[in-house]
Amino acid sequence: MILRGGATVSAVTDLLALLGVGFFLGMRHATDPDHVMAVTAIVAREGTARAAVAVGALWGVGHTMTVIVVGTAIAFFGLVVPPRLGLSMEMSAAAMLVILGAVNLSSALGQIERQGKLASGRHAHVLPGRTLGRVARPLVVGVVHGLAGSAAVALLVLATVHSVNWALVYLTVFGVGTMLGMLLLTAVMARPLAKTAAWSAGSRLSLVRLTGFASLALGLFLVYRIGVVDGLFAHAAAWTPQ
Repeated sequence: MILRGGATVSAVTDLLALLGVGFFLGMRHATDPDHVMAVTAIVAREGTARAAVAVGALWGVGHTMTVIVVGTAIAFFGLVVPPRLGLSMEMSAAAMLVILGAVNLSSALGQIERQGKLASGRHAHVLPGRTLGRVARPLVVGVVHGLAGSAAVALLVLATVHSVNWALVYLTVFGVGTMLGMLLLTAVMARPLAKTAAWSAGSRLSLVRLTGFASLALGLFLVYRIGVVDGLFAHAAAWTPQ
C-alpha cells in the first residue's frame, strides 16, 4: 500500500514493485486470446516479417493510447463505469473480431475472383489506399481493444493505488508492457511468416481463410458470452472488471 506524505523506503519499494507488476501484467495482457487472434488475422495478410512486426507495433500504439486516455479520464474525474457500459466496451472488441474475420474471408474470395480474371486474360485493378489501410487497420483494432480493457484496468488500479498521479504512471507502464509484449509476439510470428513468401498463392489464401474463420468463430463466441451469459442483452447486466 502506498502511504500519503513522508516517503519511506517501504513506500518506494512497494511502488517499484507495483510498477514492475504493471509492466509484466501489460506484457501478459498482450497474449489475451482476442488480442492474439485479431493481430494474427491481420498478420496473415502480410507477406514479410517486417510488415508483421509493424502490425504489432501499430496495434500496441493504438491500444496504449486508449488505455492511457480512458484510464486517465476514469482516474482523474472519478468516473463510474456502469456494468452495461463496461460490457459494451468489451463487446466492441468482440465485434472487431467478427469484422476482421469477415474481412479476411471477403479478401480471400476477392483474391479467388482476381485469379480467375488473370487466368482469363482480364486485367485486375488494384484499389487505391491499400497502404493507408494497412497502417490504419492494426491501429484502429488496437484502439478498440484498448477501449475494451481500459476501464477494467483503471478501476483495478484505483482500488490498489490511492493516488491519481501514481495510477496514471501505472497505466502508462502497463501500456508500454502491452506494447512490448505484442511486439515480441509478432516478432515470433514474423519468422514463420517470412517463409510463407515461398508458398503458393493457394496456400497463402488458405491461411487467410483459416484465420478469417477462427477470428469470426471467436468473435461470435464472445458476442454470445458478453451479450447472453454476462447479460448485456438482458435487463440485468453483470460486469466484473478483470
